[in-house]
Amino acid sequence: MMKLYFSPGSCAFATHLALEEAGASYEAIKLNFKTGEHLTDEYLAINPKGRVPALITSHGVLTETPALLVYIAQVFPESGLIPQGNPFLLAKIQEFNSFLASTVHVAHAHKLRGHRWADEQSSFDDMKRKAPETMHACYKLIEEEMIDGPWVMGETYTICDAYLYTISRWLAGDGVAVSDFPKVENHMKLMAKRPAVQKILPLHP
Repeated sequence: MMKLYFSPGSCAFATHLALEEAGASYEAIKLNFKTGEHLTDEYLAINPKGRVPALITSHGVLTETPALLVYIAQVFPESGLIPQGNPFLLAKIQEFNSFLASTVHVAHAHKLRGHRWADEQSSFDDMKRKAPETMHACYKLIEEEMIDGPWVMGETYTICDAYLYTISRWLAGDGVAVSDFPKVENHMKLMAKRPAVQKILPLHP
């Protein structure tokens, strides 16, 4: 059985959702970041990055959301979470998820985790003020160029949808109105109806 380490409200929601969508047998283990459970020797032995998600598999530990999502989709091909035999479409999925990980998530992180890039309080304050603007710009690009609709890749639900929904849930807290983006707003409504989402939401308030 796989073990998923997560913290509520984090990007680990996407991996948790993919496991549920795939019908995987897994154990979800919650870490409390406020009390530093992610920095204990026990957890750092699993993931030296001290972050989530981390997934213990029969082959070893995996981290980083894009990697975990494609792993789950490949281990459970019957789930249909990625296309089979279509390298270009799979690359498009990886392109989208890489943008979420490398650009959108980083823009969000500037709001609360400025210490990763600077040392002065004035820098932290500036990054926090900038976050709504940069997140809005990211989602404007997603809205206009990246969502085919109703799902990210068009008519077929994929791992992109789990990841996009995860980050879209952060928009309100980042001072961005999802109503500015009709496609994204519709996507969130569709996602909220999925049984797998409804099942794990109580663990990710």
